[in-house]
Amino acid sequence: MRHQIYKIQVLGPTFPEDLHFSISAMGVRILLLGNGGREHALAWKLAQSDLLDCLYVCPGNGGTAQEPKTVNVDLSTSDFPRLVDFAVKNKVDLVVPGPEQPLVDGIETHFRKVGIPVFGPSELAAKMEGSKAFSKDFMARHNIPTAAYRIFKNDQINEAVDYVKTCGHKVVLKASGLAAGKGVLIPETTEEAIAGLQDIMVKNVFGTAGNEVVIEELLTGPEVSVLAFSDGYTIVPLPAAQDHKRIGEGDTGLNTGGMGAYTPAGVATPAIMDQIMKETLRPTIDGMRRDGFPFVGLLFTGFMLNPSGPKVLEYNVRFGDPETEALMLLLSDEVDLVSVMMACANHHLDSTKISVRPGFAVSVILASQGYPGAYPKGKVIDFKPVPSNVVVFHAGTTKAGNNIVTSGGRVLAVTAYAPSIQEALDAAYLGVDAISFEGKTYRRDIGHRALNAIHDKAPGLTYAQAGVSVDAGNDLVEIIKPYVRSTRRTGADAEIGGFGGIFDLKATGYRDPVLVSGADGVGTKLRVAVDVGIHDLVGIDLVAMSVNDLLVQGAEPLYFLDYYGCGKLDVKVASQVVKGIADGCQQAGCALIGGETA
Repeated sequence: MRHQIYKIQVLGPTFPEDLHFSISAMGVRILLLGNGGREHALAWKLAQSDLLDCLYVCPGNGGTAQEPKTVNVDLSTSDFPRLVDFAVKNKVDLVVPGPEQPLVDGIETHFRKVGIPVFGPSELAAKMEGSKAFSKDFMARHNIPTAAYRIFKNDQINEAVDYVKTCGHKVVLKASGLAAGKGVLIPETTEEAIAGLQDIMVKNVFGTAGNEVVIEELLTGPEVSVLAFSDGYTIVPLPAAQDHKRIGEGDTGLNTGGMGAYTPAGVATPAIMDQIMKETLRPTIDGMRRDGFPFVGLLFTGFMLNPSGPKVLEYNVRFGDPETEALMLLLSDEVDLVSVMMACANHHLDSTKISVRPGFAVSVILASQGYPGAYPKGKVIDFKPVPSNVVVFHAGTTKAGNNIVTSGGRVLAVTAYAPSIQEALDAAYLGVDAISFEGKTYRRDIGHRALNAIHDKAPGLTYAQAGVSVDAGNDLVEIIKPYVRSTRRTGADAEIGGFGGIFDLKATGYRDPVLVSGADGVGTKLRVAVDVGIHDLVGIDLVAMSVNDLLVQGAEPLYFLDYYGCGKLDVKVASQVVKGIADGCQQAGCALIGGETA
């Protein structure tokens, strides 16, 4: 039994500022770092665990403090000594960093020194996100599919310019370091590429993040994100997601942190997910371990589904936002996120089951007016009831008296789960309509790629749409049955109705017969028949030509199997042709045993 008295600063409606309180329990205590929608979604799922004693969210937001067993803690996520001191005093069992910066800055080392595990990678492993140059070289070393690239230091501007002039393909310019998601330029022309290099390498528009520049080949195709749990040995991917980076509908306007997401993404078929696992995820985890920096935590990999196969765009070493909000709703109720994270940190993920519900989850971001540029704060948010399958995750909110007010660019993530993507979207937008604040900004086309894929699927082609009348075919069969019966002979009953014909050779009295087959057709004669409107003679001629081919082999004509093809079935014309075939069979002494109309 643990019993600890402590003093913390808390934010939110549950505890007033500067409150002393105690918790006595035998469960797991977790310190979750961050204050966005991602962290609220993780808190929401973690709080459902029976294993959880207390979840401290640092600093949290107006929504995290409303979750059961959850308390906001007013500490800076960059003040590692104070975080460690808090965790030790309050007997924290696991630390979960939400954003990438603490991981890249080496927070895992600080907690490892005091014996507290971290659901997240070491400082060296976090370079997979912290340095694009590092991750590209890793991919090249381990033959992981990615775009062609070159790396240049910021004093190699002339070499970089020469490369974009001579590489022979469109390029993407990436500041190697962390640039708050803004360090990527996609120039349309060589001149724009050169100007972009000047901005990054000379004008330092991305600061020290641009000390190295990665120049990549521009890839095309749909993008997907795959989030996967790993303990350094085992890796378990979640369904692929697609997000919406641009602020405007139709993927227009400025890039943002993400205006919405849905999962699973239909373009990531089971075959593609299998390819991603075999060619990227498994080699990544094995390669990092062999290189001496095993990965523990959540690996986020962005892919371009190129015509030549999935290629890696980037690695992130933490949960994505807003993908996490949707994925948390897709996880099955049986998944205990506390257990999963503890299993990753303690290297026994293979003992934990991770499953998802059938169906779809979507997340629609509500942003402040002006985002991703300057935006106001402190706008009061009014919440009305939302559908039962909708969860509203707070991102940029805070508690102000009795109100929840805006405090960030992305304010809320309205997230829904349903059996179909359309039902999930409908529910999410009902949730959007139930929330109001001044300047509420959101996209109305989240999931448009999935919906377009559904609408673009060609409907099944019916016989009628193909110009085929089943009724006309049936009428023809009834008309020609008497003609066919008139050709009955030993070995054949001359009844039609199937697409093949049956003939009993034994009934003819032959011993050890050798069969001779012949086939013929009509062309010029058909043209004449169409012009004069006389069709029965075509049938007689057709039989005669085929029978002649048998007679020259010394064979007896036994049966005739016909094929009638036309653009549109004219029952009168077709019946005349078949009548002529039947007349020809009678004259040749063979049976008309069936055929095909097409």
